[in-house]
Amino acid sequence: MTDRVDAFADALTAVDRPEVWIHIADHDSIRAQFDTATGPLAGLLLAVKNNVDVEGYPTTAACPGFSTTPASEDAVAVARLRSAGATVVGTTNLDQFATGLVGQRSPYGGVRDARRPEFVSGGSSSGSAVAVALGLADIAIGTDTAGSGRVPAAFQGIVGIKPTLGVVSTTGVLPACRSWDAVTIMARDIDTADVAMSVMAGGDGTRPIPSDIPLAAPTNACVAIPDVLVDMAPGWNAAFERTVDHLLRDGVEIRPILFATFLEAARLLYDGALVAERHAAVGAYVDAHPDEVDPVVGQIISRAAGISASEMVTDLARLDDLRTQSMALLADCDALLVPTAPGQPSAVEVADDPIGVNAWLGTYTNFTNLFDMCGVAVPAGTVGDGQFGVTVLAPAFHDAVALDIARRVHEAPESVAAPGCAPPLSAGGPWIEAAGAPTTDLFVVGAHLPGQPLEHELRSRGARFVGFDRTARGYRLYALDTTPPKPGLVADPGVESAIDGGIWRLSPAALASFLSELPEPMTLGSVELSHGRRVIGFSCSPSALDDAEEITTFGGWLSYLDQVSAVSV
Repeated sequence: MTDRVDAFADALTAVDRPEVWIHIADHDSIRAQFDTATGPLAGLLLAVKNNVDVEGYPTTAACPGFSTTPASEDAVAVARLRSAGATVVGTTNLDQFATGLVGQRSPYGGVRDARRPEFVSGGSSSGSAVAVALGLADIAIGTDTAGSGRVPAAFQGIVGIKPTLGVVSTTGVLPACRSWDAVTIMARDIDTADVAMSVMAGGDGTRPIPSDIPLAAPTNACVAIPDVLVDMAPGWNAAFERTVDHLLRDGVEIRPILFATFLEAARLLYDGALVAERHAAVGAYVDAHPDEVDPVVGQIISRAAGISASEMVTDLARLDDLRTQSMALLADCDALLVPTAPGQPSAVEVADDPIGVNAWLGTYTNFTNLFDMCGVAVPAGTVGDGQFGVTVLAPAFHDAVALDIARRVHEAPESVAAPGCAPPLSAGGPWIEAAGAPTTDLFVVGAHLPGQPLEHELRSRGARFVGFDRTARGYRLYALDTTPPKPGLVADPGVESAIDGGIWRLSPAALASFLSELPEPMTLGSVELSHGRRVIGFSCSPSALDDAEEITTFGGWLSYLDQVSAVSV
């Protein structure tokens, strides 16, 4: 049977897409990595966008003369994935200096769409996205300043996670716009992307995660959508409406909001003074070597040299105003749903109008990092023969909410991946938990279990249900006379009984809020579980037991309710 490394070599020849790569590791190097890999990503092949350092390879950013010296060490993001077992197979092509959303601005060749080669792949993380879509890699690193990790994911029918700014280290990443750069992960399914991001995020020097972040979306989440979709290609508006209808059927509240401030901010990134950050990153090289730079990229970066400090200050002030207005529109919503791109152009259309078409593709992506939002891009059906995708956006550190809602709209396309690809990984919780989000576990035994009347008190605080569990021996359970009915858990070391319940995970701030509203006679204390771990759990004051019915023999509240229901019938 052909293994993953041999399958990669065979697929390289079979798909014949040399424009995807800038460097490919030799077979022996890949084999040595793969055979000694351990960790949650062992067995997965990793492609890395070539503006991110990989030890032993020059970081060219698709400009061959920019760097001819191999990197001396991996970028932090690469090192973290490699330490978890991922095998690096090569570095991928991109829009030069990560300046573009089309995937065509490279001397290594324009990267073609995985399914329809006459169409663009999307950029700037073009090679990474197509490598995943074709099954040449299981996961890939991209970067995203204006949509570069989301637009190519949408066109290739894969998942792209763009985390909150600063949660993944950018050490070893060539800046595009330093203030708004993010490192992203791409995979063919959400769970694999989730696991990979859980490894890549966090660590020294990254942005601290607050103690009040949500770990899940509410069941009846409120999702905002633009009041009007502008500049959509034929059929793409209808595809977005299908996704919205899907969420409505799933119990999600949809709320149209005014979108003018988002669109104005999107235009600031390239049409305003903010583009000066691109000149700060690589402008010295571009100005000194105009003949070595893609003419469109050179035009964009060189003209930014003339931007004054006064213009930058003015546009930053305007951005602050637009951010305040826009986020106020989202204040009562859990997330914002947008089409990832308004359409997919052909390579000919891009050649005819390279700047105009590129700007069009950033309509629904350019504002995201400027507003400090996170996002998950997922496939959501088709338009004709093309792939359609949406992005779920949420405020900073609400990455788990965006991931949760993205799962509800994700429509996996028919794969074009090569045989021998690694199967999807099995994700646990949202990746931001593993990245260092402060969390606490709460054991519940009654009305706060899933499907019970007080479940919403935890869901509304961003709690995530981890699973059912059981106390250690030494507990009794009583049916209390409350509205709604609920049980009381009481420790009694003299009994052999254990009680069924379930675990919710939530932020410390959410737990404090929950505790502040806890009514009599309920209290929170330490509960020992069957495997010896102690967690916070419900108990009740002794006075509440005077007229309570002991129901310990049922083993748990749900079993008791089932028995009561059966008797009443």
